[in-house]
Amino acid sequence: MQAAVARLIPNDDRGPGALEAGVPEFIDRQMNSPYATGALWYMQGPFVPDAVPEMGYQLKLTPRELYRLGIAAANSWCQKALGKPLADLPAADQDKALAAMEKGIDGFGSLPSATFFSLLLTNTREGFFSDPLHGGNKGMVGWTLIGFPGARADFMDWVERDEKYPLPPVSIHGVRAKG
Repeated sequence: MQAAVARLIPNDDRGPGALEAGVPEFIDRQMNSPYATGALWYMQGPFVPDAVPEMGYQLKLTPRELYRLGIAAANSWCQKALGKPLADLPAADQDKALAAMEKGIDGFGSLPSATFFSLLLTNTREGFFSDPLHGGNKGMVGWTLIGFPGARADFMDWVERDEKYPLPPVSIHGVRAKG
């Protein structure tokens, strides 16, 4: 998990990446919530395996099950195809493996690799840009990166301006980012 999110949103000259922002903690917390058990998803059949994307999610697996199967399948596929589990590969090979999963690869078990990759990418983005109270976006690095003011009571007078908002982000709990 840590290796994958670190490659999806890497740290660079613009700032910390997903790993430094606490995205693995965000995802871990999500896996202990009603979201993880599919409580918020429509989980009734029929499930159409080769459905068009407009039909939405078409598996019987909950998010928690998707992660358990997906992590195991990713490591197994990387071991067979690249000689090591994902976390032990060099960054360039991790990128190749993730790109292959995104496109859809054979030998990924009963779970389509593109479905696992899509969930991982979505949750990585959510964790990077969530309010810090959910475990991700530590130090509000995601918000700072894009210039989002956070949970400020009022910044509407700045919305139409073509200039940078001058104050650092604020979390729901009132914590201010170091600016």
